[in-house]
Amino acid sequence: MIEAREYLPSGKDLKMLQKIELEMLIELDRICKKNNISYSLDGGTLLGAVRHKGFIPWDDDVDVIMLRREYSKFRKACKKDLDESRFFLQDYRSDPNYRWGYAKLRRKGTEHVRLGQEMLKQKTGVFIDIFVADQVPDSYLLRRVHHFLCFCIRKMLYAPLGEANSSSWLLRRWYSLLNKIPRNASFWLRDLLAVCCNRKRKELISHYTLQYPKSCRYGLPRRCFDEMIEMEFEGRSFSGFKEYDVYLRMHYGNYMELPPVEERKAHLHVSRLGLMEVEV
Repeated sequence: MIEAREYLPSGKDLKMLQKIELEMLIELDRICKKNNISYSLDGGTLLGAVRHKGFIPWDDDVDVIMLRREYSKFRKACKKDLDESRFFLQDYRSDPNYRWGYAKLRRKGTEHVRLGQEMLKQKTGVFIDIFVADQVPDSYLLRRVHHFLCFCIRKMLYAPLGEANSSSWLLRRWYSLLNKIPRNASFWLRDLLAVCCNRKRKELISHYTLQYPKSCRYGLPRRCFDEMIEMEFEGRSFSGFKEYDVYLRMHYGNYMELPPVEERKAHLHVSRLGLMEVEV
């Protein structure tokens, strides 16, 4: 067990962490293939598959993304197919103390607590993120109203952390007021937005509770989700966008260019990290 402030996994710990995450990605892929569920590697994991054929050497997490209808199928499939002796699918319905708008697949028998999140009572453990994508309104005005509502939802869900960790008294007071809003009210609003926006096909799609870079502030092209291809990642085959170039350029710009040496490090600051050896 590692107890540290500002700890960033590196060396042997990072390799062990990546191996646990790969084990969970293999399980997710197995369930999706068995149940005809469409998903894609996402974020740095998709970039790693394209640029490195595996993990970005210093990356410490795994991201996948799927449309909401596909996640509904995945959640249902996990009830019968997930190896519950090793894994736990965490979202706001399966964990009453969970406050994030995306799901996580957790590895039982491990611990992973983000720095500053020690007060949360949610279940912990090494995880991979499962982002659920919903459509964004096409009109100029509605797109901006939608963006503001998503901002509000993010802040409501973040409120306990903001109240505990904000540097100024005014922000702590503001978050303490937001924290009085029931958690489920935030998810009700998020789900209502999703229902309204998913009725007809739109131009953009986004994860409502994740802030995107300015280059794709309102979302990413919906067409990227139309067709998937098999992509190599750590010597195995996983699903990814056929139009990964469009997706990655909007998200990262010149994604094939390596960042400066000083930026090549893990980014998930942890205070508690408990790992285990796994076979993949």
